[in-house]
Amino acid sequence: MAMATFAAGCFWSVELAFQRIPGVIKTTVGYTQGSKESPTYHDVCTGRTGHAEAVLVEYDPKEVSYTALLDAFWKKHDPTQADGQGNDLGSQYRSGIYFHTPEQEKLAKQSLEQEQQRLGKKIVTELLPATTFYPAEDYHQQYLEKGGRGGRKQSAAKGCTDPIRCYG
Repeated sequence: MAMATFAAGCFWSVELAFQRIPGVIKTTVGYTQGSKESPTYHDVCTGRTGHAEAVLVEYDPKEVSYTALLDAFWKKHDPTQADGQGNDLGSQYRSGIYFHTPEQEKLAKQSLEQEQQRLGKKIVTELLPATTFYPAEDYHQQYLEKGGRGGRKQSAAKGCTDPIRCYG
């Protein structure tokens, strides 16, 4: 198994997008790249800890490539929007690829360059080595699959293409 870490705005919808990919074994939402040890959701939401909301993806590289995960990452958000996605604003909602290996770093750099060329705009996604990942509180895990705010469960079935509702 291999690990990948991505930040692309609010972690709930990003997690569901990765859950649906065949070859992804497990997803965990949480916080990374910040200065405070074991931050809470409340801590991170202040914007003062330096953390990004992120998804740690455990995957089987025999079933899904890191490049395919990068493709899903680019499709899930606007990498040209700094410090936020849509109405979710703040540095905790920034775009980031946090590589675990030199090979992931190489592939991520190539992918970023290709995406920037495709978009014709400057991409603000940070590309950094993975640091300590702090899992978010239990109620955040698989949040949209469990029903989100509205209690309307969303499918995490492999290959599902239903639209993702950001808050449930």
